[in-house]
Amino acid sequence: MFGKNDEEQQRFYIKSSENVPSLGRYVVLVDRETGVNYLQSWVGGGSGITPLLDRNGQVVVEENLS
Repeated sequence: MFGKNDEEQQRFYIKSSENVPSLGRYVVLVDRETGVNYLQSWVGGGSGITPLLDRNGQVVVEENLS
């Protein structure tokens, strides 16, 4: 899952990454098997991960995974 050299075999990939001054680092990960997008954050000394939601509260899912 993690740490494999062949990108095609990795279950998750980083869709986007952003450093927000004084707030922390935010990364959107996509699960290649389900298409679900996750928001991972590093704030201060902690971190967290949660499914990414759209404006209607629905989980963001990639439809066209190759």
